[in-house]
Amino acid sequence: MKRIIYSFYIDIPKDELDIFDKNILVANKSVPINYVTKDAFKENYTKLVACKKWYAKQLGVDFKMFEYDIDFILYKENMQRKYPYITAYNVVNFYKIHLFYKLAEQYDEILYLDFDVVPMHADNFFEAWDLSKGIAIQHNTHKVIPMDAVTERSQTIRSPTAKYYNAQAMLLDRELNPKHQVVNTGIVGASKEHIQKLKYFDNFDSDMTEMSRLTKGHDMYPKKITDFFGWDNETLFAVKIAENDVPIQWLNQKWHYFFSDQGFVPKSVVLCHAINKKFDVVWRAYNNA
Repeated sequence: MKRIIYSFYIDIPKDELDIFDKNILVANKSVPINYVTKDAFKENYTKLVACKKWYAKQLGVDFKMFEYDIDFILYKENMQRKYPYITAYNVVNFYKIHLFYKLAEQYDEILYLDFDVVPMHADNFFEAWDLSKGIAIQHNTHKVIPMDAVTERSQTIRSPTAKYYNAQAMLLDRELNPKHQVVNTGIVGASKEHIQKLKYFDNFDSDMTEMSRLTKGHDMYPKKITDFFGWDNETLFAVKIAENDVPIQWLNQKWHYFFSDQGFVPKSVVLCHAINKKFDVVWRAYNNA
């Protein structure tokens, strides 16, 4: 059984960051959150790489770090030539799924960690989750705002609400059951078999065309909903799960802890996803684990 953990760090140039969504700002400030993320990653780069290497070594599996290299540059150029309406951020998030397929050519089981994920303990992911039973991933469906309560300021293009209704519209148009879960691809464990079953990039051109059409409106949804539709990797991931009947295991907080506004990291957490980028708090917990 060949296993690998991978992550990637793509330092998107500031002039390519999608900062134009008025809702993607740091709370009570006029600073785009993408700028905060960019700076936090640079400041914590060495530790974020080292902690993942350490975790892979403890588990006795390979580790690979992908960065802004020639492979990514060529991928980005190809994607933006074919789909000139997508942002660099869109490209980066499709790229991480692309890497899953590249690694599945060599490995039987793969664990992906976003760059802001910190392994807090050496508990073995591959022993805790039997990946022959399905893709291990977290969902954010509980964060979806009911349509009647949605306002122009209650969501962003990246919010679970936007992704939920976007995927729902795609499923309805394909005459599939619109009931689904909003996935978060910050931490994903999968076997080669289920990655292939997902068929993520099969019919990708038509998927992108459909997503583009939905940004212009949909008979089932008001404008306040469709205004936040886009070309999101997690939206398409949820659609592919349903479309291809892919078995799923839902990660719990021990294995995907969303560190946002709680102010602390419980000692039971193994994989901490620092979505608030408050790495000083995470490192304190890490050192005391």
